[in-house]
Amino acid sequence: MLNYSHMTLHETLKDTLKEALKARDEVRLRTVRSVLTAITNELVATGKTPQDIIDDNGFLSVVKRQAKQRRESIAQFDAAGRTDLSEPEKAELAILEAYLPTLMSQEAIRPIAEAKKAELGVTDKSKLGQLVGAVMKELQGKADGGDVKVVVESLF
Repeated sequence: MLNYSHMTLHETLKDTLKEALKARDEVRLRTVRSVLTAITNELVATGKTPQDIIDDNGFLSVVKRQAKQRRESIAQFDAAGRTDLSEPEKAELAILEAYLPTLMSQEAIRPIAEAKKAELGVTDKSKLGQLVGAVMKELQGKADGGDVKVVVESLF
């Protein structure tokens, strides 16, 4: 994850745009512009002006959505055998992931899931969704939902 202690992630991204323009890095430029557009949309949707700076939590939320869109596109393109379309998406995803915190592994999720299962007294698969939700809330975005689901399902 990139880290500039004196700047918000939004300000850091704006600096990255300038660097990408100077370097003529088309992929980085395209990716940064799409994130900045999504941030502007988020600011306007929450009643702020496009010139405002979004806080780091809002920034991470936007970037996570953008990364999820790229992952879904990659999966669809690869399923259709269109690597010509999935490769640019993969390049953009790599840039987006530099702004996201590292996600927990399934091994790191397991003890938290086991503790939450015991705490809630879940004994059968009928409460699987409730347990997944509780674990996700506990982890607050530090783990991928798919990984949490796999770990929770393996507890039964």
